[in-house]
Amino acid sequence: MILAVDTSLGTAVAVVTLDGDVRAQATSENHLGHAEVIGTLIQEALTAAGNPEITHVAAGMGPGPFTGLRIGIAAARTFAIARSAHLVPVVSHDALALTALDNGTTGTFIIETDARRRELAWTTYDGVDADGLPKRLTEPALVARAEAEDTLTAGERIVATELSGGALGRVAALAIAADRTVGPDDALYLRSPDVAAPKVQV
Repeated sequence: MILAVDTSLGTAVAVVTLDGDVRAQATSENHLGHAEVIGTLIQEALTAAGNPEITHVAAGMGPGPFTGLRIGIAAARTFAIARSAHLVPVVSHDALALTALDNGTTGTFIIETDARRRELAWTTYDGVDADGLPKRLTEPALVARAEAEDTLTAGERIVATELSGGALGRVAALAIAADRTVGPDDALYLRSPDVAAPKVQV
């Protein structure tokens, strides 16, 4: 079984079989307070699924805000270590793209999420590849809201405000079946952190 964890948009957790069957989901749409709810949501999803053996943990790697992403990724990594499970990094936009495809979206389309600071995170897709995974035409990138109308010209724009943990788990299941790595090792913050190491006074 796969435990899927994502905190790029709210907090989403799911238990999914290696065949892609979603057994349980638990979500919080609040874009804040990830740390307060993630443990409870993981327990709720596991309980609802009958406390199965977890062999893989899918971690949503973003794009998303720094604080939110690191909480979800840390929870996924910690669970994987504790259960001796395999960690499967997944681009969060791929889960949103899979949901769009399930809802009948065809042709080229853009997944767009709020990156704050008057910016958007966006990734362009076109259908699925030979393994059934959403086919990225561009990698996740930032664009200023003021420039979005001119920049995001190709295809339908899908503005996402919530993510399905089940879809994230299904992307992971497809990647596992194809023996592919589809997400990065590090979080997709897409911008440098605000904090910087203090300068040493000499």
